[in-house]
Amino acid sequence: MSGDEAALADTFEQHRRHLRAVAYRMLGSRAEADDAVQEAWVGFAAAGTDGVENVPAWLTTIVTRRCLNVLRARAARPEQPAGVHIPDPIAVQAGDAAPDPEQEALLSESVGLALMVVLDALTPAERVAFVLHDVFAVPFGVIGPLVGRSEQAARQLASRARRQVRDAGPSAPDVGLPQQRAIVDAFFAAARAGEFDRLMELLDPAVVIRADGGPAGRGASVVMRGAAQIARATIESASPLADFRPVLVNGVAGMLITFRGRPVSLIAVTVTGGRITAMDGITDTDRLARLELTDLC
Repeated sequence: MSGDEAALADTFEQHRRHLRAVAYRMLGSRAEADDAVQEAWVGFAAAGTDGVENVPAWLTTIVTRRCLNVLRARAARPEQPAGVHIPDPIAVQAGDAAPDPEQEALLSESVGLALMVVLDALTPAERVAFVLHDVFAVPFGVIGPLVGRSEQAARQLASRARRQVRDAGPSAPDVGLPQQRAIVDAFFAAARAGEFDRLMELLDPAVVIRADGGPAGRGASVVMRGAAQIARATIESASPLADFRPVLVNGVAGMLITFRGRPVSLIAVTVTGGRITAMDGITDTDRLARLELTDLC
């Protein structure tokens, strides 16, 4: 590797974690985010930095274009998988344990799973405009050319996305982690004890559960709404043999449920107004195995 090539590689590595964070929020897939960043490196290495005044912005532009191609390819598929899809989570130990540097970068501008689910319903251009502007504060004058629109049109894309996010209901907690943790722990304790009335106290009347059981378990992929229905289903599905591990999932309180040391469910919980308003979980055991959660068990 020549000196120029080594300098380019060093420059890219300085920004890799940020680029991966951008790609993850746009795509909701850790593997696809890694691919987009790798493709961005190939393009960056070929183009170099001659004439580039703002290297971080240029790198963000490159990775955004890769992500936009992926999002457009998804939207163009004639068939979409049935059932619920929960984006890849970033799960770390609850408590004082610090995430590793890669996880820390992904969590630095935290976007919870509840919001990621809503982002999946946006058009590619809306999602790019929302993520770049509302999460990473990229100006609309930069976003417009990336999505093939004017600055004003890019502003409208983000506004439409913001409206859809708002209309979907609470997607971020309005209390700190200690309060979230207390409510989440109380919920699962009540579930194990079969305390229906206590569950009703902890659940917002309009609470929603979204569970992704994967392609092989379509019956386990459900969207369920309403406190009474969810409280009954929670009690019916609770197993005295399961272990509950408090975790953080995309920066909010969550729970990893294991059975004989094997992860069977990973749940992120949104707490607003002192009650649980959303639970987003993955119950696809094959996918949970691929997420390498053994350090949390």
